[in-house]
Amino acid sequence: MGLKDTVTTKYMRQNKIFADLFNYFIYSGEQVIDPGSLEELDTREVDVPYGGKEGARQPVQRTRDVIKSVIAMKDRRTAYLLLAVEAQSNIHNAMPVKNMVYDALQYAKQVSNAAASHKRSGDYKETDGDEYLSGFMKQDRLLPVVTVVVYFDSKEWDGPMSVHEMFGEQDARILALVPDYRINLITPAAIREGDFEKFQSSLREVLSFIKYSQNADRLGEVLEMDEGFRHLGRAEVDVLNACVGAKLAMKENEEAIDVCLAIQKMKEEERISTLLKSIRNLMEKAGWSAEQSMDILEVSESDRKEIRILIG
Repeated sequence: MGLKDTVTTKYMRQNKIFADLFNYFIYSGEQVIDPGSLEELDTREVDVPYGGKEGARQPVQRTRDVIKSVIAMKDRRTAYLLLAVEAQSNIHNAMPVKNMVYDALQYAKQVSNAAASHKRSGDYKETDGDEYLSGFMKQDRLLPVVTVVVYFDSKEWDGPMSVHEMFGEQDARILALVPDYRINLITPAAIREGDFEKFQSSLREVLSFIKYSQNADRLGEVLEMDEGFRHLGRAEVDVLNACVGAKLAMKENEEAIDVCLAIQKMKEEERISTLLKSIRNLMEKAGWSAEQSMDILEVSESDRKEIRILIG
């Protein structure tokens, strides 16, 4: 797992962030999913292919980024769900198949768990042969699995959104018989400006920063308007640095930074670095002293003090 995958998965694993994502995606920002109701599950999805002793012996195993169970209350109705996140820093052109496998393995696990539960309790005795053979009784129910892909990049997602898109040209009569699978996708570039207000966690700052990371003027406006950027945490900074090269510096003992000040400081350091390079170039090629070079470039007195220290 690369740095981008590591920091984004770690970030999305936080219950507050995870709940905020699904409250935005499913409930349009309404606070239905309580972070305290989330329970993290094993991210490994394992299933033994059907076929018995003569079939495939090697289990199929895939590892999700994050999956949690949740009890959501909406209009006095209770929903038991399994929610999963796949954090992507790059476009995955086989994402529909990847997620379809994850979800299928999760459903297969639920069926296997139901069969094992019935076997332990011995309640197959009153069932018919069909229920016994399938291991899944008529009153058994599956928990829905909702998987959301979060694309941590400023570019538009141009990969396939469904399995059908991956087939190419096909007879419509054939496609009508092949179940489709579509991915659920959140990409900063596609989030409308007013919709960022629907986020109640630092996802608002992280995703809006990514969206405008290639537009310095608009990013500056967003930083000034959003108070959340005044105290952005280490996990958020790690994501921005890894995914869009934000170059935000944090000291080891710092838990949060003011992004506006950090960027101003970074720009100032770049300005001084460029000025210093010009001075050294004049010193080398024209044979002038540092003071003569600064005179020619009309360097201010405040900048001269800093440059003298750097030149040594």
